[in-house]
Amino acid sequence: MPDKSSGAVGRERWIRRWHGAFHGSAAGRGWRRGHQLELMHRAMGFAALGFLTLVPLLIVVAAADPANGQGFAQWLSDGLGVETASVDEVELLFAPPGQALESTTGFGLAALAVFGLTFGGVVQTGYEKVWELPAARWHTMWRHLVWLTMLIAYLLLSAHLAFDAGAGIGILWRGAIAAAGAVLFFWWSQRLLLGGRMAWSALFPGAVMTVAGLIGLRVFSRLVFSPLIASNAVAYGPVGTMLVVQSWLVGVGFVVFGGAMAGRLMYEERWHLARVLGRLGSRLPGRR
Repeated sequence: MPDKSSGAVGRERWIRRWHGAFHGSAAGRGWRRGHQLELMHRAMGFAALGFLTLVPLLIVVAAADPANGQGFAQWLSDGLGVETASVDEVELLFAPPGQALESTTGFGLAALAVFGLTFGGVVQTGYEKVWELPAARWHTMWRHLVWLTMLIAYLLLSAHLAFDAGAGIGILWRGAIAAAGAVLFFWWSQRLLLGGRMAWSALFPGAVMTVAGLIGLRVFSRLVFSPLIASNAVAYGPVGTMLVVQSWLVGVGFVVFGGAMAGRLMYEERWHLARVLGRLGSRLPGRR
């Protein structure tokens, strides 16, 4: 008869060995850092504050865009990657571009800009937590204004690139330009919001991983969120569409902070691999 106790001990040893290997791997370190960063809670805060402070400002900016004039609903639909059947449901959440622009006063626009600055602070805090840096001093808040201005300019350019089909640029070229522009923006964003405390080379992997994550989120949105918008609109009305949009914003926050964290792991693994190869090279015959 086979000894069941020896089999159980063997399985326990295998599980313990697997757990130890995962704990010491890059994936294990990423899991622990994501838990320490409270990645999901931070992504939910990103979504909630973004919807309260940034979205109202973007509605006015999109309505005031003279060259495009598509409105924020079209921006959001393009970002979600939803199908045509779900675009109408997204548009029902927001006022028409002309109405949003006419009802906005100068004081209201200034208030929206001030509230939008707090969103930059949330992104900066997330990046500081990723790199375990101390919080920046209060007099560096001007960086939030610069970042918010560049974010709006980046979204405007992205919207023109997405909607201007008559520009004579093929869809593949437009996708390549959009991806390259996104990498540059997130690369620069980390450098600015961290106050230059991290080298450009350390921040580049995070920018690449963030853009890769956003591309994956777009595919996921088209496969999952787009049909959900249509079904939730029938079941719950505009509230159902709002829930899907909010879930997508949570995904964006998860990708922004998770991409930066993955970039840090890639950067550290590169140096760890270089040290290991250096040690192996020093032990080769003929070297002292």
